[in-house]
Amino acid sequence: MWTGKAATVDGIRMPFLEAGDPRAADVLVLVHAFPVGMRMWEQVAVPPGWRGIAPALPGFDGHDPPGGDSTLDDYARAVLTLLDHLRIDHAVVGGLSMGGYVTFALWRLARLRWRGLVLADTRTGADSDQARAGRQRLLEIATQHGTRAVADDMLPKLLGETTWRERPQVVDHARRLIERQTSEGVAAAIVRLRDRPDSTDLLTSIGVPTLIVVGDEDSVTPVSESEQMRDRLEDARLVRIARAGHLTAMENPSAFGQALAEFLDRLHPGASS
Repeated sequence: MWTGKAATVDGIRMPFLEAGDPRAADVLVLVHAFPVGMRMWEQVAVPPGWRGIAPALPGFDGHDPPGGDSTLDDYARAVLTLLDHLRIDHAVVGGLSMGGYVTFALWRLARLRWRGLVLADTRTGADSDQARAGRQRLLEIATQHGTRAVADDMLPKLLGETTWRERPQVVDHARRLIERQTSEGVAAAIVRLRDRPDSTDLLTSIGVPTLIVVGDEDSVTPVSESEQMRDRLEDARLVRIARAGHLTAMENPSAFGQALAEFLDRLHPGASS
């Protein structure tokens, strides 16, 4: 069960979700996708013996808007600030989609703090010219028409065919999560996504165990891209989630949670048993 909390650090309100044992030394940090916010993780179980933290990135879920240099490093620094406030020095860190991009930024900024990585439905490459043009179009939608229009535009791509056909409640929930965000926060994220660096060369520097998760029906970051990441990493396991698209943690949370539990048990055998 995830519980909503908030910390105030240097006058900045930082909401987050917490689950599991708050006294556990083993910590899992999960960073959310764009543009659904931290509550996308609420159906994913944290294994026994672990403490789960799911921060809201700046501009999402009531977290004060981002500042700084308008890069994904802003988001990564916000996560580090929250972890410092919670006195968490080491953790397994990961994220889904945009959360994966933030995970790469966290590796660049503080690699000695991470015992393992989780990369779900994400990619290492920067946006192509075509993708950047698509971001610009979405930026105009967000600023001119708000998050309801963003949901209309993005949901058909974010969720898999099976979810659309068989799980309308997941579609409705994802829409609510998007519409609760502010257009300003969403717009700021689009700029950071559009201008993010290529992280492909970073893969050879990652020496910690890594779990890669991808939905079988993911058309945004296809299985082939996850396979390429796995092949370039020193110690990586790839898990394909059946009957799920890009938001695997929402579309099939039980399978996602099982993959997490098996991965975390490898890092600390017995903690999740």
